[in-house]
Amino acid sequence: MARISLDCPYSLPGIPLSVLSVPMENKYKCQQCLQVLRRPVQAQCGHRFCLCCFKQLTSSGPKPCEACRQEEIYEEPISILNSNEAFPDNAAGREIASLPARCLNQGCNWTGSIKEYEAQHEDRCKFERIQCEACKTMVLRTEKDRHNERECEARTLNCKYCKMTFNFKDIKAHDEICLKFPLQCKDCGKKKIPREKFNDHSKTCAKSKSACPFSEVGCKSVVENGKLSDHEHSNNMEHLRLLLSMVLSVSRTRAEASGPGEWQDDYGLGLYRGPGEGLISEAGAEVSVDLETKVKALENIVCVLNREVERSSVTLEAFSHQHRLDQEKIENLSNKVRQLERMLSARDLQLSETEQLVRELQFCTYDGIFVWKISDFSRRRQDAVAGRTPAMFSPAFYSSKYGYKMCLRLYLNGDGTGRGTHLSLFFVVMRGKCDALLKWPFSQKVTLMLLDQNNREHIIDAFRPDVTSTSFQRPISEMNIASGCPLFCPLAKLAGKSPYLRDDTIFIKAIVDLTGL
Repeated sequence: MARISLDCPYSLPGIPLSVLSVPMENKYKCQQCLQVLRRPVQAQCGHRFCLCCFKQLTSSGPKPCEACRQEEIYEEPISILNSNEAFPDNAAGREIASLPARCLNQGCNWTGSIKEYEAQHEDRCKFERIQCEACKTMVLRTEKDRHNERECEARTLNCKYCKMTFNFKDIKAHDEICLKFPLQCKDCGKKKIPREKFNDHSKTCAKSKSACPFSEVGCKSVVENGKLSDHEHSNNMEHLRLLLSMVLSVSRTRAEASGPGEWQDDYGLGLYRGPGEGLISEAGAEVSVDLETKVKALENIVCVLNREVERSSVTLEAFSHQHRLDQEKIENLSNKVRQLERMLSARDLQLSETEQLVRELQFCTYDGIFVWKISDFSRRRQDAVAGRTPAMFSPAFYSSKYGYKMCLRLYLNGDGTGRGTHLSLFFVVMRGKCDALLKWPFSQKVTLMLLDQNNREHIIDAFRPDVTSTSFQRPISEMNIASGCPLFCPLAKLAGKSPYLRDDTIFIKAIVDLTGL
């Protein structure tokens, strides 16, 4: 079987319905995204999907086909979507490629085929409006570059002064803090002074004015830096008088704060000694001894606590190490459990396939003639009406031991135009082991019969295959799309004491004309 490539170069699943210039047939619609099929893939149940949609559906494993459920034809395993059981539907792809298309973008008059739309126009239309990834604004494709360079509020720029990268909307805030941003000195008129050097310039600028260094003691003059020396020389006496006043004021304040003590000339240092200084020294000594005792006790307590902290740290590290080991064991056991679950699922699937093979071999024929006995007709019909089992497949039969593999598909409550009024019976060509040796497409006459159990008047319908239909080409999946008679038998003929229904059982017979084989 052809495998589906895992590559999926398209970001969108399907082509928008409104691209088509004509009403879309249902067979061209993806059952997942409900758009026009892009790179169509056919599942084994016959439904078609976009390649990307199918990959997304089956990315986590096989899944039931929701379209089969909606159409009330769900049946396992046929209705299970599996990437290994699907194939690219090139025939549908060619039909879709030839459909007429038009551009959806306002102002664009382009028309052509779907193939030309995908190859030449999609994602290239100059009238298409696309979203700017930075500011999320919709702009014309032709104006994207200009928008990115000149208009986008979220575009990134490099500061032409410091070369830092930032968003356009932050440019004004950045200019206020950029260290390389050029400033102009208002005093001397010099331009292009980097902000990081402006303070240094202000201190050295001859035209810049600053307060006199003696402003702390009362000088109120503000002079240019270039004339500061002249100011100091010409105002020495004034500055000295200001300093004298400050010193005298400090001395008076200190004398008032010292109290009734006295200044003594201790070794020429002029140290101040207050009354009762000896008593204060003795009390201070006692306090010092008491403090030393308390400090030593606290130091001992701290040492004990440090040892406890160290032991706790070692214990915590051991627990952390053991926890990591336990987590690794739990992860290993979880992986083993998941592996066993996968193995069990695979064994269940193998057992189901084996049981299916045994059932096929039990009823299999090799002469192109097959009689299908369907018992419990009433119960099966109720299941079909309720939608639980709308369709049923017969066991496989063959035209010869190495010939075509075939089966029948029966809708007990009808399908399509026969739903609710007729039995619908279809013929299905299946994939066989010797298909490579057979002539394709399948072209043998097929006769379908509902047997009269009184052997009087059988209901018969026959047809010759349409060799252009995909239903009769060499199967790529497990079975081709069914083809046959949606109006095979009116349900009214099975009511009452019908000769076709006895003991809650009907018999259906299929005859394949072997002429020419």
